[in-house]
Amino acid sequence: MQVDFYQLTRDPAYLVLPPIAQKVLDEGRRLLVVSSDAEELTAISSALWAWKPESFLAHAQVGQGSEMEQPILLSQSTEAANAARLVALADGVWRDEALGFDRVFYLFPPDKTDEARTAWKALKDRDGIERRYWKQDGGKWRQGP
Repeated sequence: MQVDFYQLTRDPAYLVLPPIAQKVLDEGRRLLVVSSDAEELTAISSALWAWKPESFLAHAQVGQGSEMEQPILLSQSTEAANAARLVALADGVWRDEALGFDRVFYLFPPDKTDEARTAWKALKDRDGIERRYWKQDGGKWRQGP
């Protein structure tokens, strides 16, 4: 399984998630987006609707019904009611439950760097886990050491 650490130095999670979600959908997969902050989930939802003027990224929040039909599901928990095998932790909070997915996108802002370092170190010696670190360099993402 792969865990991608995204250090958010320029853009907040709600701006970073739409291109990630688009790639997931292009691969024919489903995504669960997790944040304990309801306002952040609302911002993410708005960004998913408005990301590209010619299209939208179909999604819903848990509790709106038809969760199993949603290719992208926004939730405050790591329970994938849409059967997603990929999860994005959008609020900078690491959750060990994410290790039950095939891939984790762990987005963390500067004030969560210590928590991200702790998660990075904790995953270092775990069998079957490939860690990748990404940082923003201007408008692009660069893979770090």
